[in-house]
Amino acid sequence: MRAFTKIYGGHPLHAVGLLLSFALVGYVIAIAGPETLWNNDVWWKSIIVWFFGSVLLHDAVLYPLYSLADRLLTGSTQRPWTLSPVNYVRVPALGAGLTFLMFFPGILTQGAESYRAATGLTQEPFLGRWLALTAALFTVSAAAYFIRLILVRSRA
Repeated sequence: MRAFTKIYGGHPLHAVGLLLSFALVGYVIAIAGPETLWNNDVWWKSIIVWFFGSVLLHDAVLYPLYSLADRLLTGSTQRPWTLSPVNYVRVPALGAGLTFLMFFPGILTQGAESYRAATGLTQEPFLGRWLALTAALFTVSAAAYFIRLILVRSRA
């Protein structure tokens, strides 16, 4: 087992999980068919294009940005924190980012005609609601941080 870990660089269960993930993706592609990944009418609406585009966007743009933001939060050595604010920033930022990722067509009013035809409603409230949700996430997180900070300081 140590030889495998030394060669592979990780625990054997990691390799098993990775192989099972690849098997699941292969199964889904086999069931759905590879032709479902490509849109012959409009190439940029293909699943495969969006998949690789999102990988490139994440790896080339988003990862450096949130790594830099994390480094700025955790790299401050001038003032030792009584209570680190890192997770109180990470959690609402993750919530806001994932919510934006799930609802960005509505937030950016993409496909307004299709949405109106399907629901009879407009996409106007999406941006305001997402901003309100983001503000609420950061407000609750800031309140939790200050409550926790008061409790930590009162114990000391």
